[in-house]
Amino acid sequence: MTEGLYCRYYRGLEIMTDLCIGCSHCIKVCPTEALRVKEGKATIHSDLCIDCGRCYRECPTNAIRVVDDDFDHIFDYKHRLLLVPSLFYSQFEDIEINEINRIIGSLGFTEVSPVELGVDYLIEEMNRYIEEAPPEERPVISSYCPAVVRLIQVRFPSLVDNLMTLLPPLEITALYYKNKYREVGIPEDELGIFYLTPCVAKIAAVKDPVGGYVSPITGVINMDLVYSKVMMAHRNHTVTENNIRVNEEITSNAIRWSTTRGEANATRGVALSIDGMGNVIEFLEKVENGDIEGVDFLELRGCDESCSGGILVRGNRFLVADNLHKRASTAPWVNPYIKDFRKYCADYMMFDKVQPRAFMKYGRDIKEAIRKMEEVRTLKQTLPGIDCGACGSPGCEALAGDIVNGKKSINNCVFMQLVNQKRGKLQVDEAIAMMEEIWGKKRYDY
Repeated sequence: MTEGLYCRYYRGLEIMTDLCIGCSHCIKVCPTEALRVKEGKATIHSDLCIDCGRCYRECPTNAIRVVDDDFDHIFDYKHRLLLVPSLFYSQFEDIEINEINRIIGSLGFTEVSPVELGVDYLIEEMNRYIEEAPPEERPVISSYCPAVVRLIQVRFPSLVDNLMTLLPPLEITALYYKNKYREVGIPEDELGIFYLTPCVAKIAAVKDPVGGYVSPITGVINMDLVYSKVMMAHRNHTVTENNIRVNEEITSNAIRWSTTRGEANATRGVALSIDGMGNVIEFLEKVENGDIEGVDFLELRGCDESCSGGILVRGNRFLVADNLHKRASTAPWVNPYIKDFRKYCADYMMFDKVQPRAFMKYGRDIKEAIRKMEEVRTLKQTLPGIDCGACGSPGCEALAGDIVNGKKSINNCVFMQLVNQKRGKLQVDEAIAMMEEIWGKKRYDY
C-alpha cells in the first residue's frame, strides 16, 4: 500500500496487505517516518521512503517484499551482461569464483563483469572533485550509498549541496560497457545490462536516479535470488557448459570499495567513514549544526558493515567483509582498463545537483510548507510526547504533521481522546470508530 501527497518517487519495497497484521513494528524503525498504520495495515509514504530496508528487516510476518525485475526479462536481449559486486563472491566459502561465473553463464547470461571495474577511474575524478570543492560544500559527502543520498534529501536538506555529483562505480561501469558495445556495432536494443543488487536502495537508484541522470542499466536482479540459484546448481552438480565471457581484472582498491573505509582510504586529505543508519544520522546532525571542522570527505553507508550488510546479502556481513579484504590483499594495484574508461566515460561522469525532498510532506509551495512546519511545532506541544504510536503514526511529531496535512485529527491521540471524553467533547463510540479506522475493525470485535 502506498500513501503520499504526490508519490513521485520510485520505491523498491512494497507491503503485501494480505500478510500485514498491522503490528506497527515497521513504523517505529523507519528513519524518515515514512510509514503509517491505516485500517489495520501498514502504508508507505513514497515521498519520504528512502528504501533503506529497515522495515523489511523488522517485519515479523515477511509482509514487505522487494520490487525487483523479473529474472526472465534477461532473455529479451541477445547480449546479456551481468554486473556483479565483489561481495557476491565473498559469500561463498567453498565455491571458486570461476565456478560461480560458469553457473551465472548457465543461468542465461553471456558476459559477467565486476561492478567495481570503474572504481580506479572514479578515484582520479573524486580526488580532483574534493580538492576543487568550495568551503561551503565541505565536507564533500559521498553519493555512493543511495539510501544516504535520499536520507539527506528528506531529513538534512541543508546538506544536499555537499553531496558529490560524480556517478557511482555501478553507473560508470554500465556506461563503459554501453559505449564499448555501441562502438563495435551492437544495437542498443540487443544489449541488456543487468545489475545484481545487495540492497533495495540501489534498485530505486537505478529506476529513479537523482540529479536528472538516466541510467543505462536495463534491469536490477535480487542478489538473494541468484545466491540461491548458485548454491542449488553447485549442490546438485547441474552446471552446464557455456561460453560466458568473464572480465575479472579488478584492483585491490576496487574490491575494497564496498567495505567500510573503501572510499575514505582512496582519497587524499582528511576523510571519515561511518556505517549504520543510526550512526549516519547522528553524525549528519553534527555536520548540519556546524560541529564538524577540518574534514574534507565523508563516506557514509546506511548498512552496518556497509554493503556487506545489505538486506539482500545472504552471507554473514562480518565474514563477507573479511573475505573481501583477504581477496583484495592479493589483487593487483593497477587497472589495465583505466584508459578505456577515460575514453568512454569522461563526458558523462557528472550529474546535476541533488534537490531536497524535505518540504514534500507539507506541499510543493515552500512558503506554505514553512507555515505548516511552524504549525506542527505548535501542535506538537499539546501532544503527550511519549511517541507510543497508538495513533498509527510513528510518534507525536509525525501525528502533528498528519493533522496539519488534514489526514488525522487531534482525537486520534489516545491521550487526547480521554481528555476530550472527560470534557464531554467526544463520545466513547466516536473514539472507538477512530481507532477502528487506524487499527481495523477486527481488533475491536469482542
